[in-house]
Amino acid sequence: MLLRPIDDFSRIASPKLQPAGQAADTRPVLMVLHQETSTPGRVGNALRALGHPLDIRRPRFGDPLPDTLDGHAGVVMFGGPMSANDPDDYIRREIAWISVPLKEDRPFLGICLGAQMLAAQLGARVSPHPGGRAEIGYYDIRPTAAGRAMCAQWPRQVYHWHCEGFDLPAGAELLAEGGDFPVQAIRTGSAYGLQFHPDVTLAMLHRWTTRGHERLELPGARPRRDHFADRALHDAFERAWLAEFLDHWLARTPVALPAMPLREAAE
Repeated sequence: MLLRPIDDFSRIASPKLQPAGQAADTRPVLMVLHQETSTPGRVGNALRALGHPLDIRRPRFGDPLPDTLDGHAGVVMFGGPMSANDPDDYIRREIAWISVPLKEDRPFLGICLGAQMLAAQLGARVSPHPGGRAEIGYYDIRPTAAGRAMCAQWPRQVYHWHCEGFDLPAGAELLAEGGDFPVQAIRTGSAYGLQFHPDVTLAMLHRWTTRGHERLELPGARPRRDHFADRALHDAFERAWLAEFLDHWLARTPVALPAMPLREAAE
């Protein structure tokens, strides 16, 4: 009998994030989503397994973002079909708001569009591939020495869905690199950006490849059947890596990096 894959983090996510003798941090994690139907996916499942409620907000539809993250354990800014270069007010406000977790040195995780917004906040260029190529499907990534120091084991391939990438911001640390889009994972202080999508569940994979089927024709994109075949090969490794990464992200003691120029948060 074929068993449907599930996102069960209860056996692979560490239950203890705090030093011995300290109570576990059970504050909510802020989830910034960009579409009405978007969900926190596997990242949300993993954080709930670690004991964190989810505070889901959609600034595009009028939800405010907090002036401080004192009431949150961290923030995850997810992806979407829009661009960090779009002139929409909510895009500009979100990029400016990232100055809040950066100034407070609080855990920030940007995924795909969220990573590109982080890069834009840090003054780096966000742009399409010069040859018009896309990464849609599973592609190789290569952890750097800094990336391996953070997480010893990285998946060989991870899931992507994007047509734009970003340059390495000045002073940021490169954690993983790729082919058509060389910058795949970065860190500055307690802020991380991932060009790929460890949040994608099987249901999301079905939905994206159905509703966004026209993007599968872009240069470099993988055919739909490969998305599912490659998931069977690589998904368990990506899921285990995500659990280890989130433990590190929420529990780590930040390492000092050169001060970064910040854009002021919007009023």
